[in-house]
Amino acid sequence: MQEIPIYLFTGFMDSGKTTLIKETLLENGFADQGKSLIICCEDGEVEYDEAELKKINASLVMVENEEDFTADFLNAINMKYLPDQVFIEYNGTWGMDTLTETELPRGWMVVQSLATVDATTFDMYLANMRTMIMEQLFQADVVIFNRCDDSTDKGKYRRNVKALNRKAQLVYERADGSLDEREEELPFDISGDELEITDADYAIWYMDCLDNPKKYEGKKVSFLALVYNPDKLKKGIFVPGRFAMTCCVEDITFIGFKCKYPDEDKIPHKSWIHITAQIKVEFAREYKGKGPVLYPISITPAEKPEDELVYFS
Repeated sequence: MQEIPIYLFTGFMDSGKTTLIKETLLENGFADQGKSLIICCEDGEVEYDEAELKKINASLVMVENEEDFTADFLNAINMKYLPDQVFIEYNGTWGMDTLTETELPRGWMVVQSLATVDATTFDMYLANMRTMIMEQLFQADVVIFNRCDDSTDKGKYRRNVKALNRKAQLVYERADGSLDEREEELPFDISGDELEITDADYAIWYMDCLDNPKKYEGKKVSFLALVYNPDKLKKGIFVPGRFAMTCCVEDITFIGFKCKYPDEDKIPHKSWIHITAQIKVEFAREYKGKGPVLYPISITPAEKPEDELVYFS
C-alpha cells in the first residue's frame, strides 16, 4: 500500500498558513512529488489561485464547517483526487481533537506538522486565549513566528512553546521573510560564576539550563525548592524543583534536576529547602544523554512560599 504523506499546517487565521503552503509547493519543489491535494479549512486574507495550482498538478478542496471534517469526507476526496501528497490547512478555531480523532484514509500519514504564529498578536492571544493557541502548537514539529521585529521577545515565546512541546523546532522570521537571528535575552545575569534564581525566574532558568546545559557547567546556583525524595528513588539521589503551570491549571507539572547527595535520606520528601549547588554536565539516564546534575554545597530548611507555583513567562 502506497503511503501518502500529509503535511499539517496549524495556527490562527491570518498567521501565514496559506502563504507557507504556497511557498512550499511553488518554491520548495514539493510540486515535483506528484499530485497534490490541499484541504483548506478556513478563508484568510491570502487566497489560493486555482489556475496557478492547476499548473503544478494541485487541487483545492474547501471545508466550511468543523462537523464536515469526517472520515467519510476524507475517504471521498481521496477516491476522487487520488493524491500523492496532502496539505491540510487546519482552522485555528477548531478543536484539535476533531483532527486527531478522525480516522484517515488508508495510507495517509502525517509526516510533518508546522504551526505558524503572528508575532504581533501572540501576546494578546496568550493573555486571552492561551489554551486555544497553545493547543495549535502542542504537536507541531516546527513553530514559525513570523512578522517579528526588534521588540519581539524571542526568549518568552520559546519558553511558552517549549514548556508544552519540547521537540518543536522554533523559527523566527521578520516581516520581509528574512530570519531574525538576534540572541534571546534572559531575565537574569549568567556572566558570573554564581546564580541566585528567584521564584519568578526559576522556570525560565530550568528551561534554558535543560536546553543549554554547557552554558551552566561549573556554575553555582541557589534557589528555593520543593524536595522530591520518595522511597522508590535511587539511594543518593533526590530532585529539588518546583511545580510549574505550563498552559492552565490542568497542566501543572513538577520540574527539577537530578541531584546527587549521599545524605538524601535526611531530606524529607515534599519538604521545602534553600539549596546552593554546583552544576555539572553528565550523562544521566533520566535525560537520555548528557544533562545538568546538581551537587549540593549547602542545604537549609525553608518556609513554603505564598505562591507555590512558578511560571514560564
